Amino acid sequence: MHRPNQLVSTASLEWTDHTRKDRLLFRRKALGRASGGKQLGTSLYEVPPGQRLWTYHYHYANEEAMFVLEGTGVVRLPDGEYPISKGDYLAFPRGPQGAHVVTAGPEAPLRLLVVSTMIDPEINGYPDSGKIAVFAGSAPGADRSRRTLDLYLRTDQPVDYWYGEE
Repeated sequence: MHRPNQLVSTASLEWTDHTRKDRLLFRRKALGRASGGKQLGTSLYEVPPGQRLWTYHYHYANEEAMFVLEGTGVVRLPDGEYPISKGDYLAFPRGPQGAHVVTAGPEAPLRLLVVSTMIDPEINGYPDSGKIAVFAGSAPGADRSRRTLDLYLRTDQPVDYWYGEE
């Protein structure tokens, strides 16, 4: 039977491994992109024991939500760290009050379904490292080949509006 393009089976998609310094940080299946989603991104993530999904961050344009499918872990929010486990749902609003990072527990992988709006352009804040990221052309999590701006800046080195102008 013919399946429409917007109907995607997770079993039919390959994992994309995200590594740093030869260490697997997490694996991802971009469900929203595979099904042709434009304004709503959805990804299945698997985070190995003890690893974290991304770094502590927040979004100025996009809202995110996360549903824990399997495993246990810890979510760090602006007011502290909290245990998470199968069946937990988390919402991350825009702005600093939505800052978050998730770390898998030490025993087993943490499997998550993450949904976000796909507003472009986007600015992300990284409170721990004092930087921001500016993205244009495609929202975070979207097709990077369409991105026209992908820039990380330190917030402790601002310049004046007229800097570098005649």
